[in-house]
Amino acid sequence: MRIKILCTLGPASLDPAVIAALGDRGVDLFRINLSHTALTEIEPMIELVRSAADVPICLDTEGPQVRCGRMAADVVLVEGASVELTPEEIVGACDRIPLWPATVFEGLVEGAEVTLDFDGARLRIDGVEPDRALATVVAGGRVRSNKAATVTPAPTLPALSAKDRWAIELGARHGIAHYALSFAGSARDVARLRELAPSGAHVMAKIESRQGVRDMDAIISAADSIIIDRGDLSREVPLEHVPYYQKAIVRRANRWNRPVYVATNLLESMVTSRQPTIAEANDIANTLLDGVHGLVLAAETAVGVDPVGSVDMVLRAVLAFERTGEGQLLEEDRAPREAQV
Repeated sequence: MRIKILCTLGPASLDPAVIAALGDRGVDLFRINLSHTALTEIEPMIELVRSAADVPICLDTEGPQVRCGRMAADVVLVEGASVELTPEEIVGACDRIPLWPATVFEGLVEGAEVTLDFDGARLRIDGVEPDRALATVVAGGRVRSNKAATVTPAPTLPALSAKDRWAIELGARHGIAHYALSFAGSARDVARLRELAPSGAHVMAKIESRQGVRDMDAIISAADSIIIDRGDLSREVPLEHVPYYQKAIVRRANRWNRPVYVATNLLESMVTSRQPTIAEANDIANTLLDGVHGLVLAAETAVGVDPVGSVDMVLRAVLAFERTGEGQLLEEDRAPREAQV
C-alpha cells in the first residue's frame, strides 16, 4: 500500500513554482480549506493549481463550526471583563467580538461557555438576545481572526453552511471530484454532502468532534474515506485521550475497508522552522504503524516557512517506514556495528 500525501493550500503555497514542486514530489491531493477561503477566491485557486500541476483538488467544507470573525491585531481579553458577541461583520476588539454563523445565536443559552481560539479566552454567556449575546471573560487570553470557537453546550447547526453549498456547486462546475465534510456527526450528514456533490464524487468524512467519535461506525460506513482531524478533536476531548481515539478510529476504518488519513500537528514546528522535532518524527512513525493510508499537512504547507521542505520530510518518513517494514533500515543500522566485532 502506497502512503498518500494530502497538502492544504494557503498563502505559503499559492505560488505556481511551489505547486509545481509539490506536484513533482507526487502529492496526491490539494486541499482547499473553505473555513479560510472566501467564495471569490475558490475559482482563482482552482485555476492556479491546474495551471501548475496535474493534482486533484479537494474542497473541504466549513461544516457546523462556530468561528470568530476578523479581529484587530493583538486583542487580549482580561478576566472579569464584559464582552458583547455579535453576528455583525465588524472588526473585533476587546469589548465586541463577531461570531458566526449568525444562527449560532439561536442556540446560545445563559450559562453556556464559549472558548475562543486554541489557546485563547473563555467566556460565560450572561444574556442572549436575537442579534447579540453578553458575556463575561472567565479566563483571559488572546483572540485572533477567524479562529474556531467551542460552545458548550453545543448549538445545533446544519451540516453544511450556505457557503459550503455554493462552493460545492462551484466545484461541480469545475469538475472537482473530491469533497471533505468537516465535523461529520452522522451518516445523514455524509449523505447530505453526497446528494449535493457531483455524481460519483469521492466523499471524505472528517471525524473531529465528540459526536463524530460516538457515531464513527455509521460515518465510516457512509463515507468513501475518513480524515481524523486531531486539532479540532482536541478541543472537545482531553488532549491525552486523542492518541487513543486516533488508534480506535483507524482500527474501525480498516475494519470497514475505508482509507483513513490523519491531519493536524504532524510537523507543527515546521510552520516556523525548517526542521521538525524528534517527537514529530516519532508521531508520524507511530501514525503510519497504526495502519493509516495517508497523511494530511495543514498549516505546514498552508502558512509554513517551507511547504516543499515539509513534504520532503514526510516523504523521508514514509520511506523509512517502508524500509523498516521490509527489514532494510534496521539491517543497515546494524551492519557497521557487526562489522566491528
